[in-house]
Amino acid sequence: MPQEMPAERGGQQPATAAPELMRRGVGPVLAPFEGVRKIAVLRGGGLGDLMFALPAIDALAAAYPQAEIVLLGTPAHAALLAGRPGPVARVEVLPFAPGVRPGEEDPAATEEFFARMRAEAFDLAVQVHGGGRNSNPFLLRLGARYTVGTRTPDAAALTRTIPYVYYQHEVFRALEVANLAGAVPVSLEPQLQVPEEERRAAAALHGGDRPLVTIHPGATDPRRHWPASSFAEVAARAVAAGCEVLVVGDESDKAAAEEIVQRARAAASGGEGVLRSLAGELDLGTLTGLLHASAVMVGNDSGPRHMAQAVGTPTVGVYWFGNVINAGAMGRTLHRVHMSWTSTCPVCGIDVTQVGWTAERCEHDDSFVADVRAGDVWADVEELLAVPRALRR
Repeated sequence: MPQEMPAERGGQQPATAAPELMRRGVGPVLAPFEGVRKIAVLRGGGLGDLMFALPAIDALAAAYPQAEIVLLGTPAHAALLAGRPGPVARVEVLPFAPGVRPGEEDPAATEEFFARMRAEAFDLAVQVHGGGRNSNPFLLRLGARYTVGTRTPDAAALTRTIPYVYYQHEVFRALEVANLAGAVPVSLEPQLQVPEEERRAAAALHGGDRPLVTIHPGATDPRRHWPASSFAEVAARAVAAGCEVLVVGDESDKAAAEEIVQRARAAASGGEGVLRSLAGELDLGTLTGLLHASAVMVGNDSGPRHMAQAVGTPTVGVYWFGNVINAGAMGRTLHRVHMSWTSTCPVCGIDVTQVGWTAERCEHDDSFVADVRAGDVWADVEELLAVPRALRR
């Protein structure tokens, strides 16, 4: 039998869905809301955070096919999705706000944003941005008729909520939120379409006669960084195996990328023509095309690794074991995960498994994943290089 859900805001009990629908959801699938023509989805953060939300957006689009879906996101989200086929009609860039988009607040800009959003007259606002302490009050200011999202015990109530428990895969968390609005999953992995112009831009950057291995050494949290020396060992082995290797990233990744290239060239006795860094040189569209052109992508738990998965490219990811729960690739035909089992800070010894909205972070940035062995990573890269192109999306 369908389980009973908490009362909705305003004292009404939410309708429950038929049992056959509930079996298809991540959690209980409730009755869809009536008269939904415009949906706001709140998801700030990085590119990986956006990837986690895409299957939930697909579900909402299928459940409300006549509705316009507006993503409230970041400038990077807007740049990535601009003109790209998919269910997001447009991106509205979030103002700087605590816990929603870090940065120096501008009260006038914030008020202007909410005035514009209230004028949109959203029927449904969906929060898939953390536990709701900051994001739920933000969502409520949109003035939508219905609101759904996650909620920690100290967060504001929405029309329908699920508890925010830190250790849950972010894709499933967002899908469970979509269930609250009557949207059942139609996909379990993020999917990005790659337009022809992005493919052409990428083709101009690599030779094309060798399998392309792309490496991304960065991540937002430095504790997720695998050492440059380990990436270099994988890069050198790839060159020796006849691959072209490109190291990608933003400006903050340039030093690590150059170190990887220099170390790998020394180990591979050259490689000048088939091993180089493009860190800090690519726009998001070209990066997307390059990830799509890659035979295998190797990276930390980072936005580009999640993007590579979304365009259908095989990946080998280096993860701290706790992040595998929240962000690891689910399939193993095209994706491999290498985990470090570090459970205490390498410097101060504090327990680092108690993370999330209740935990304080120690001040140390030493890598949690340094003990992952390059030989093991290369073994998976080598195996995935043999995956037939037909198995990719």
